[in-house]
Amino acid sequence: MTETELREERPSRIAAHLDAPPKMPPDHIGVLVAGVVMMLGGWYGLYTLITTTLPRVGQRWMFFVLLQLAVTGTVLPFVRYLNVRFTPVTDDLPPGGVIVRQSIWIGLFVVTCAWLQIPRVLNLPIAFFVALVFIILEVFLRSREIRHERGD
Repeated sequence: MTETELREERPSRIAAHLDAPPKMPPDHIGVLVAGVVMMLGGWYGLYTLITTTLPRVGQRWMFFVLLQLAVTGTVLPFVRYLNVRFTPVTDDLPPGGVIVRQSIWIGLFVVTCAWLQIPRVLNLPIAFFVALVFIILEVFLRSREIRHERGD
């Protein structure tokens, strides 16, 4: 079959999507800009904190905050890519808030693992179950949002 025959068989929305150039929603542009700012600020802050201060209680909490910012900003473009890649053509892309929330979950997972490493209690089963908790929370939140968007 040729491409024109495939277009004639598909619904008009899919055919219109194939003809249209790929477009990035405006909220995704803002999310990516915010991700770059968070990434640069977080990693620069971590570098400055680690190289110039002594490990005290206040600096430890600042380390966790900066680590959260750095990891969230770093994984944000990858999370957006995965959401765009695995969203069906017939569905709308998830809003920017969903992408930010999923990136925050990943950052929170890394911070939790770093925090559990201080008393040396982090091991593979604990990391697995912490990740599983975050994944289950996101699946429940996302399924509720999708149901609300569809009006069910």
